[in-house]
Amino acid sequence: MPHHQCSETMRNFLQELPKCEHHVHLEGTLEPELLFELAKRNNIVLPEQFPKSKAELTERYNNFADLQDFLDFYYIGTSVLLTEDDFFQLAWNYFERVAKNDGLAHTEVFFDPQSHTERGVSMDTVVKGFKRGCEKAEEELGISTKLIMCLLRHLPSSHGLETINQAEEYIVNGHIHALGLDSAEKPFPPELFVECYEKVKQLHGSINLTAHAGEEGDHTYITNSLDLLNVKRIDHGVNSIQSVELLQRLSDERILLSVCPLSNIKLQVFKELTQIPLLKFLEHDVPFSLNSDDPAYFGGYILDNYIAIHENFGFKIEIWEKIVKNSIHGSWCHQSRKDELLEKLQKVIEKYSVLLE
Repeated sequence: MPHHQCSETMRNFLQELPKCEHHVHLEGTLEPELLFELAKRNNIVLPEQFPKSKAELTERYNNFADLQDFLDFYYIGTSVLLTEDDFFQLAWNYFERVAKNDGLAHTEVFFDPQSHTERGVSMDTVVKGFKRGCEKAEEELGISTKLIMCLLRHLPSSHGLETINQAEEYIVNGHIHALGLDSAEKPFPPELFVECYEKVKQLHGSINLTAHAGEEGDHTYITNSLDLLNVKRIDHGVNSIQSVELLQRLSDERILLSVCPLSNIKLQVFKELTQIPLLKFLEHDVPFSLNSDDPAYFGGYILDNYIAIHENFGFKIEIWEKIVKNSIHGSWCHQSRKDELLEKLQKVIEKYSVLLE
């Protein structure tokens, strides 16, 4: 049960904060309604055991046994995406929703090309559809965006290299802004993908690098991602608390952890939100952001995560200011955009500093 009430004033404050999202999979924003709509449009026959209605599917999403159980449904969901317009619609639905409801200002979105190219969908179709969605969000909603291409770690690294080759044009021209590594951590440690990360750096020397680490895997997955893959951000990273030395390093090097609270609960990483080590991160000055991960599957977009954290931790306005500042500084947008967001943050803090005393 929540320990702290989220008043209307506090909810408005959280909504108005200029939030940056660093950990959201576009394929993970595929709501049941759109999934069934695209399956019908594209004549996709879903597996016999798959839920037959939006209500049934939503209920099934409420009862994932673990990460693999979720991934099984996640990859079935991707099967309904075939055309450039499908990928555009998926991205645009996410952007519209978070612009209207969540106060999202900047987002760096993941996508998994291998889950599509393995089905015969071209890299061009995927990237062009998602890129159109990003451009429309910037033009019409004022949300700045970056595209992060993730490699699926349960597939061979040779497949990752092939994927990087297919995406070379978009890596070189900067349409793909960063490389990530996702899917099940175990038994696929970061050292398997050293060649992939070296390859993408050869194509674009200043490309940003991140990796999922320390959700299932222990703290060595994080250390090895930093040392062997040379990433500058860690996605999840909650198991960093297993090592005081690692916490100090994350603080010293300003390595942002993209933490996903509601996802951690849905996937049984923690039983309660209060077990997520946010207090330990604050104590050690480890920067982190709060994110939705796969919101269509986990029942919460970014504002839902902010509210859930408030209800369980009861953070004061000063802590929220610190969290949002760190998320802005840890973003991969231009400094001019960061300055805009920091200015907006100060205005929100000033507006609510008396109201939330």
